[in-house]
Order: sequence, then C-alpha cells, then structure tokens
Amino acid sequence: MPPRTQSRRQLEPWQDPKAKPYITLENVTKSFGSTVAVRNVSLSIYQGELFCLLGGSGCGKTTLLRLLAGFEKPTTGRLFIDGIDVTDVPAYERPVNMMFQSYALFPHMTVAQNIAFGLKQERLPTKIIRERVMEGLDLVQMSAFAMRKPHQLSGGQCQRVALVRSLVKQPKLLLLDEPLAALDKRLREQTQFELVNIQERVGITFIMVTHDQEEAMTMSSRIGVMEEGRIRQVGAPHDVYEFPNSRFVAEFIGASNIFEGVVIEDEPDHVLIDSEAAGCQLYVTDSAAVPVGAQVAVAIRPEKVMISTKQPSEKRNCTKGVVRDIAYLGDISIYYVELPSGKVIQATLPNLLRLSERDVQWEDEIYLYWRAENGVVLTS
Repeated sequence: MPPRTQSRRQLEPWQDPKAKPYITLENVTKSFGSTVAVRNVSLSIYQGELFCLLGGSGCGKTTLLRLLAGFEKPTTGRLFIDGIDVTDVPAYERPVNMMFQSYALFPHMTVAQNIAFGLKQERLPTKIIRERVMEGLDLVQMSAFAMRKPHQLSGGQCQRVALVRSLVKQPKLLLLDEPLAALDKRLREQTQFELVNIQERVGITFIMVTHDQEEAMTMSSRIGVMEEGRIRQVGAPHDVYEFPNSRFVAEFIGASNIFEGVVIEDEPDHVLIDSEAAGCQLYVTDSAAVPVGAQVAVAIRPEKVMISTKQPSEKRNCTKGVVRDIAYLGDISIYYVELPSGKVIQATLPNLLRLSERDVQWEDEIYLYWRAENGVVLTS
C-alpha cells in the first residue's frame, strides 16, 4: 500500500520550536543486571502522532514500550506524559493502555464483554459503558459481532476487538507491541490502512513497536530506528529512507549499495570521492562537509541505479559490470551486477516489459549510473 501521506501544513509539530512534546523521555536507561537494554534514550513525541519504534530483535524497543507503560521502571532518567512526570507512577495509574501482540482476549467472554471489561474495572456507570462499547464497535465496523466469542472471529477481527478494548478507556497514549505480526500479508496490509484511519479519527497518540520496515514506513508519522538500546535516527519515513545518518540505518531500512572511498574534493555544492570498489569517482551533492582525505561510505538505493547497454557520456557516478542474477518479483526485478572490483551491487527496475522482451539478460555486460543527488555520504 502507498506510504502514509503527510498533512499539508507549514510545520509538523516536531519542526515547530514552539510546540510542546506530549511524551518526553529524558536520558532513560534500563539495565537488567549487567545487561543494558535501553541506553540513555532522549525522545520527544507529539500529540496525535503515530510514532514507530523500529529495530531488530533485542534492540530494546519492547523494553522502551514497557517503560512507558509502567511495567518496568528506568534505572536512570525520567518519563513525562502530557507534562506530568510518570517515572514513579505505577502502570494502573498511568493514562496509558497497551495492546499486546497476542491480543489477550478473554476466551469465555463475548466481544462486547471483552471491550467492556476495563470500563467495569473502573466502575463506570452501566449506561456509559454500553455507549462506549457500541461507539467502539461502530468505529471498527464490528457491531454485528458483539455477541460472538473470540474463537468465532478471524485474526483481523480479533485485532480490531483488542484495539477497541484499548481505545474505549480513552487513554492519553496507546502502546502497540507488534500489533499485526500474527496476521497474514494481505490481511496485515488491509489492517495497516484501517489502523491508521482509526488513529487519525480518534486523535490518540500511538506508539508502535515493530521489526517490519514496510509496516513502519507505511503507517508512522515518524520512525525511531533502534540498535543495541540506542535510537540511531528519528525522522519521517521519507527522511529516514532518503537521508540515513549512518551506515547502520542505510542498511537496515531497505536495501542500499554501499561504496567505500576517500574524499578528494570538498566544495560547498558537492563532494567528490574516489572509490576503488565502485570503479569510478562518486560525485555527491547535498552532503555535509567532510575533510579531504577522509574515509567515507556512499549509499545509493537500488531503485536510483539506472541500467544501460551503451556507455553514458558522464564518467562520474558511472560504472560497468556483468549481470550475475535477476530476481523477478512480479512488479519489479532486481539485477545483481558484479563489478570489476568483485563487489556485487543491486539495481531495481519496474517490469514494464515481459522478462523475455528485455534487452538485459544474464551474463550481459552493462553500465550502471545514477544522479549526483541520489548518493548519501555516510561518515558513521
């Protein structure tokens, strides 16, 4: 599905110096004995965001979520929700709800009873409970399933019930731990769209944990990429993808061709890098200043790499190689091309023609080239 569209306005909250964060983490660290799960994390999240913590297994993203929920207490640091310090506030007193990966529905209760359970625990009047349950069921189009038990529902329907059960308590913050991991690919894509629409309608701040890059790119307003307990980069999906701030982020988010080289020219409008691995000089615009002689890497996304059977006129950002493999994925094909240096790089092209009708086939010698603005200089 297409990436989440950004609303049209002059400044997003995180770009506005006058905007106040809704969720704030200040130098939060969490250790379990000698193991440090979260390392000195400082983060600001704004009201109405769907913020995604993205990372591999063991990176600390679920621990960070549990700290926000109150299930764990930070070893050092402070947490604030809507301006209130909740560091020492127990989970049951926080204006937070959490939706677990397993959904944790009570099997002996109906859909309506599952949704009403938390409201009954708060001893709300019966009339208010009934109204919120019906409003929640209408929100996710599940009114017709109110009297069914969880085992009579599909995975996607159980996911909706778990979501409504969290929303009817009207929390200030909803935490979602891998909420779509149990769904198949098609249902997961449909539910991503539904979840984003519901979040925008109710206006509650969502923080979601996932290891699925596509899910994070599709759903979130911003992404925090985590590694070894640290947040390596925070930004809107297109910023994190197009302008990774480190080699780790460039390689973790999508696929990247990485070329090492030495800076031989640093000018205000470009950087020129000599790369033996690439077999050419890399001319990169839109780069931070780097000193001449510095060892750097340049990342180029496969879809930015163009293929030609004829040699382009430009010598920079142009190399040649032999097609060693072609991965056909239906809508696109990935060409694996071996350069004279032995490095294999990827070029991704849309399948506008049938495979048998293409000019480029296995073992063909081809030229690869890209625009100066498509390279990203990585210094870390």
